[in-house]
Amino acid sequence: MNPVREQIERLTRRYFFGRTATGIGTVALASLLDDRVMGGLTAEPSVGGVLGRPQIRATAKRVIYLSMNGAPSQLETFDYKPKLTELFDSDLPDSVRMGQRITTMTSGQKRLPIAPSVFKFGRHGQGGAWVSELLPHTAKIVDDLAILRSVNTDAINHDPACTFVFTGAQQPGRPSMGAWVSYGLGSLNGNLPTFVVLHSTWSSKRDAQAVFSRLWGSGFLPSKYQGVALRSSGDPVLYLSNPPGVDSDSRRRMLDALAELNQKELATVGDPEINTRIAQYEMAYRMQTSVPELTNLSTEPKHILDMYGPDVHIPGTVASNCLLARRLAERDVRFIQIFQRGWDHHGNLPTDMRLQCRDIDQPCAALVKDLKQRGMLDDTLVIWGGEFGRTVYCQGNLTREDYGRDHHPRCFSMWMAGGGVKPGIVYGETDDFSYNIVRDPVHVHDLNATVLHCLGINHERLTYRFQGRDFRLTDVHGNVVRGLLA
Repeated sequence: MNPVREQIERLTRRYFFGRTATGIGTVALASLLDDRVMGGLTAEPSVGGVLGRPQIRATAKRVIYLSMNGAPSQLETFDYKPKLTELFDSDLPDSVRMGQRITTMTSGQKRLPIAPSVFKFGRHGQGGAWVSELLPHTAKIVDDLAILRSVNTDAINHDPACTFVFTGAQQPGRPSMGAWVSYGLGSLNGNLPTFVVLHSTWSSKRDAQAVFSRLWGSGFLPSKYQGVALRSSGDPVLYLSNPPGVDSDSRRRMLDALAELNQKELATVGDPEINTRIAQYEMAYRMQTSVPELTNLSTEPKHILDMYGPDVHIPGTVASNCLLARRLAERDVRFIQIFQRGWDHHGNLPTDMRLQCRDIDQPCAALVKDLKQRGMLDDTLVIWGGEFGRTVYCQGNLTREDYGRDHHPRCFSMWMAGGGVKPGIVYGETDDFSYNIVRDPVHVHDLNATVLHCLGINHERLTYRFQGRDFRLTDVHGNVVRGLLA
């Protein structure tokens, strides 16, 4: 995509419309109210992405990304290693580590003692996938999941690793995955943002890694593509409600006058961010009606609320946000991202892991079941996972009942469901120490290329020229993981 050409085309249209009887303002305002007036690039009237339509056959219309920030341990969830029990407190062999880097938090330890998981695993589903006892609800839906045990990343610390997963680079400044999807495919609805972010509470009560807005930011893309974070208390979006003394008619007249002034400024300076601001005002006006209806979970039947668990009644919990995600998906929000922090288990892992898994197990499984029973799982891609894995060796003191694990970028587990992903499979394999990958590695760039592929996007062709270079989510890397596709 070439923003210079886009700007030239905008200037040409402005030159023409500015000399018509009604001017560009009326046409632009009308197009905000009805995308079909000037959309014309796609078979779906409400879509306004630069691609016009998917580049390849899409198997997913939307994405729900369940981001477990802090990095859940694969050894306590999906990567069962029974041989470790007999190796308790023995040193990690040099032949396994092979001199690979470790963090400064354990590099000073005299030993790297092996810590087997204290939790039991069982085989579930038709394929007999191993799942931890911490995830009994997830275990019941494994036939709908593709469990990835061989994901790997370049980053070894939280902030660069999260930034890498969601923007394709460890350094800040790149657009997030949701922003790329919004830029490429546009919106499927006119009353809610294309990209919505939900933040969740966590039960371990430990200090948690910060989640920065760059993870849902637009980077160097126009700011209209960034995610909109909904709050769990007060107005879901700041200043969404009219102030005292301002009714809907007054707000409409104010926005009309403001749009006219902004269009005059746009005609003078040609800054595309002015168009973004106009669109944001209009979206906020429409959201005054759509968002209260969206967030009113009391309209859900009791059996659905019960399926998500008792926490569904508490705003901001994973349960409440998972149900809200399903309601957003029903309303054709293109990209939905749920963050939960608290997974950084350097110590007290057995206790804190129980609390965190209790938070997410039932609601995440319910989300998949709910989408499936509504016929929405086929075109909704659900992703669950963190930014890297945890070490097989203990950080700090090791006992039979208590231990901690350090960061481990070499391998970690995630799962995907729906949206064209092959169900009921386990993809990839690690060694007996869950330290190195021995079969079917999936790099973060490969994962992101596969997500875009399911959405009908060729990851090599969705680009944006910035500072003399064409950028993309997968940088110059990434291969679609064909073995994950149905």
